[in-house]
Amino acid sequence: MGPSGRDDGPSVVVVSAHAADFVWRAGGAIARCAEDGAPVTVLCLTYGERGESAALWRSPDATLESVKAIRAEEATAAAQALGADIMFFDAGDYPLRATDDLVDGIVAQLRRLQPTVLLTHAERDPYNLDHALTHEIVLRCRMIAQAAGLPDRNTPPLGASQVMAFEPHQPEQCGFVPNRFLDISPVIESKRAAMKCMDAAQGHLIDYYEDLAVRRGVQAVRNGAPRTVTHAEAFQMVFPTVGSTLW
Repeated sequence: MGPSGRDDGPSVVVVSAHAADFVWRAGGAIARCAEDGAPVTVLCLTYGERGESAALWRSPDATLESVKAIRAEEATAAAQALGADIMFFDAGDYPLRATDDLVDGIVAQLRRLQPTVLLTHAERDPYNLDHALTHEIVLRCRMIAQAAGLPDRNTPPLGASQVMAFEPHQPEQCGFVPNRFLDISPVIESKRAAMKCMDAAQGHLIDYYEDLAVRRGVQAVRNGAPRTVTHAEAFQMVFPTVGSTLW
């Protein structure tokens, strides 16, 4: 049985504050895990309808519901391109709030899905406090989902799922120090396809994250990856890993 308590192989849950965060920051990891046969579920807390959809609000006909609908369509298409399932919580952004309903909903999904790994935002992001709050929410929900005494006795407690923070937009301002590089070279076309799905609202970020993947690929090679690695994503593990050897 793996560290999450599952006995049927690894699985991944990605908790994304807004509709596109999972694409830019972990799209390669999602596609790589899905290609390797691990089920991946994205829990999208908000559509990013207020704060991350400026291009959509330029339309004189834009409404909150129309913007939400476009972001939902984009995110669903992106998740499909990456091979992941997606769920929307519609918790409202700018600001996101950790309501009881949101926490209970995430806990229920963690108990149901029993992820081996949780991917989410870094602990700090002074540019976007929704991101930082999402990190806190994930750790809190992980803790609650591990409790044997929850009223829900139909799902088992969550095990020791690793939490890995994906790279924030400006890592040097967020205290982000990567200690895991993932080779996404085999799935870079899937990530590109997913990023293109976000073009209507945040197309200006596509080139940025394409370039970042190349830079992280160079750094992965410098840290021991084969020279065939051309693209990578960076992560920071929250909890220590456990093994029987030092390598």
